[in-house]
Amino acid sequence: MKIVEEILKILGVNVKEIELKNKYSIYIKEGEEISKILAVIGANKAVLKFEDIRVKREMRGKVNRLVNCETANLNKTINASIEQIAAIKKLKKEGKFNKLNDNLKEIANLRIENPDMSLIELGKLLKEPVGKSGVNYRLKKIIEIANN
Repeated sequence: MKIVEEILKILGVNVKEIELKNKYSIYIKEGEEISKILAVIGANKAVLKFEDIRVKREMRGKVNRLVNCETANLNKTINASIEQIAAIKKLKKEGKFNKLNDNLKEIANLRIENPDMSLIELGKLLKEPVGKSGVNYRLKKIIEIANN
């Protein structure tokens, strides 16, 4: 087995060794190394097929990560919106809504009318547009007032 390992190392193939129950084995972990060994033994069609599989898996992985990230962002937006709307409704129910300043009332009404909009989109709808942090500040202030 050591001879095979030495030959593969001479050919530039990085192998790992493992000993289990007094048996010695070598293995190839990296996809690049597997491609190298297939090329060394002349299995060109196998190299192409293997690389095709690797590319497809990598693309699926990237797509899954993007979808998971986007889903997490949407869930975060929706959960925040639900909390904001609940605070606004609480203020209206308790008769405290009309005591809010005009900026807070305006953003509150926009949030009620547009529950699925992002903070950036809400900010653009204001009479005097503000950025994401400005909208976030106002909505947090509403929640704070509702909780006190």
